Amino acid sequence: MILSFNSIGIENSTLSPTVDQLRATKIITDFLSRYHYRKVDLNDQFSATIFNNFLDSLDPNKSYFLATDIARFDKYKFTLDDALRANNLLPAYSIFSTYEKRVNERIEYALLLIEKDFDFTKEETFVIERENAKWPVTIEQQNDVWRKRIKNDVLSLVLADKEKDEIKKTLIKRYSSILKRTKQLDEDDIFQIYINSYATAIDPHTSYLSPRSFDNFKIHMSLSLEGIGALLRSDDDNTIVERIIPGGPADISGLLHAKDKIIGISQQNEKQFTDVVGWRLEEVVELIRGPKDTIVKLQILAGSKGDGAAVEEITITRNKIKLEEQAATKDVLEIPHGNKTEKIGIVTIPTFYLDFNAFQNGEKGYRSTTRDVHKLLGELLEENIDSLVLDLRSNGGGSLVEATQLTGLFIDKGPIVQVRDSSGHIEIHKDKDANISYAGPMVVLVDRFSASASEIVASALQDYGRAVIVGETTFGKGSVQQLVDLNQFGRNNDANLGQLKATIAQYYRINGDSTQHRGVEPDILFEASYDKSEQGERSLDNALPWTKISPTQFDNRHISKQIVDDLEIQHVNRIKNDEKYQSLINLYNLNESLQKQTELSLNQSKRKKTFSQLEKDRKKFERLIGIKEKEKDNDDSNDEKDNIENDILLIEAAKISADLSSYWNRAKQRVIAQQ
Repeated sequence: MILSFNSIGIENSTLSPTVDQLRATKIITDFLSRYHYRKVDLNDQFSATIFNNFLDSLDPNKSYFLATDIARFDKYKFTLDDALRANNLLPAYSIFSTYEKRVNERIEYALLLIEKDFDFTKEETFVIERENAKWPVTIEQQNDVWRKRIKNDVLSLVLADKEKDEIKKTLIKRYSSILKRTKQLDEDDIFQIYINSYATAIDPHTSYLSPRSFDNFKIHMSLSLEGIGALLRSDDDNTIVERIIPGGPADISGLLHAKDKIIGISQQNEKQFTDVVGWRLEEVVELIRGPKDTIVKLQILAGSKGDGAAVEEITITRNKIKLEEQAATKDVLEIPHGNKTEKIGIVTIPTFYLDFNAFQNGEKGYRSTTRDVHKLLGELLEENIDSLVLDLRSNGGGSLVEATQLTGLFIDKGPIVQVRDSSGHIEIHKDKDANISYAGPMVVLVDRFSASASEIVASALQDYGRAVIVGETTFGKGSVQQLVDLNQFGRNNDANLGQLKATIAQYYRINGDSTQHRGVEPDILFEASYDKSEQGERSLDNALPWTKISPTQFDNRHISKQIVDDLEIQHVNRIKNDEKYQSLINLYNLNESLQKQTELSLNQSKRKKTFSQLEKDRKKFERLIGIKEKEKDNDDSNDEKDNIENDILLIEAAKISADLSSYWNRAKQRVIAQQ
């Protein structure tokens, strides 16, 4: 089965900038130059960054453009600054026109390759990530890149036990789909890609939303949204899970994780999966979204298993993401400690939430993080806990007000965070309530996904010496964004210019350090295999740098450095002989090595053998850790108690909390004796 261009409706591009886009360009460049937190000159050097960003956005894997194309585009490299100032968008459309032509050529070649038979006994490798590769100089070089790409696609499906005819049908449909969707890109898409190449050159959290994208954004953020609770992003032709929303169906199922690739989708009554490789993100989201209590089936490549992993099929029941399922929860762990058992309270906060509508309407029982945690702390005190662990892992942030007020549950009055705007003005957010909900020993557990508001809480409690921070270095997002409606600046009431999300301020700790870029360094760092420079804000291009301002006045430290040092020594000695903890580190190492793979073998037996050994190692580590293998149909065999008892890092945080309790009690006894 061979498809020609005519059979899939490809014609030459006739796209050109619209009047509204020219207006939007003027407003965006003016706004960002005046109000963005980072003052960047729109000059030749900055033009080169925009140029490279645009090429990377169109062809991140260097699969479509040739070196001769890049040389021809070179005339734009140092002139895009002038073009933007003059509201000239033609360079972007010119580059896109060539891109569209190259996609046509490449997909035609791919469709020819799919018809061929491949030799999987030959020793060859497929380069997974080509972002650091050179652009192909000749068509022959480019053909070889694509031959290996298609060969890898075929081999992946062979290893998933697909029949020859089914493989051809799947791949023909996949690559025809990529071609059609490229042709479907319109003026709004080109403008959004280009302006975002400019916006993200300033910082990674500044972006432009076209009118259509903003409409989709509003739908996704709506409380009526029913789906699986996963934040997705596009990467080349793939749909990747960016983050799992706490309390959503995907989170509750435990079957889908960050970095997983979604390659196929099927509804509950469908036997066949729709291959979504090469689809636009909004189209993938549309297939996943659906009515409450209906089933969606996904084909995924697990991110933790690397690009050579076999395709897995999972089933998730759609539901609304309810506030109750995102709310803070409590547990109690009993930890043997010396000749007694310590009761450690656990408060888990998935996000910082506030039922804003109920609050605005004056409802007395409105839900908020601070209110819920205050209540949970009261219940834990009634259970006579000896110490507390505040679990902020994977907490991506939320309400600044809630982060400030929640910190106030553990301290007397005082500053929590400083916010500096683009003009240099500094505002100090304070806890004004002298009441303390919990005054005992506490540990805060964080990881690389703890960001924004959770970093504010962790850093404030660390600066006050109110808690010992344990876990991984946090994400490092210390910037503040504002959504700006561009239509308010337009002269034409009928214009629809889209929205601009711009970074307008930055968070600073009360000690003057920024949480931006560096994140919060734990007092006790849990051993992990990942490269910190490749995670969080530090890994993002053009991220705002770490900076420092003057500290504000706050109380002296409660927990001495000597106590923290002693706790760390006890932690290190304990985990040396902890088989579960060491197995977890081994599993981390395995996952990290797979994610750092740069190439895959195209030899079938070698690939199968390698993957088989990796799965054997994985299952061994998971068995030692105590992880039960879940079925792919929302099996609830692991209840919450099992999950907590097998949460090795939480248990270790609880043990550190028990150690801290001993020091705390001895200090309290000394104070009593002195009285």
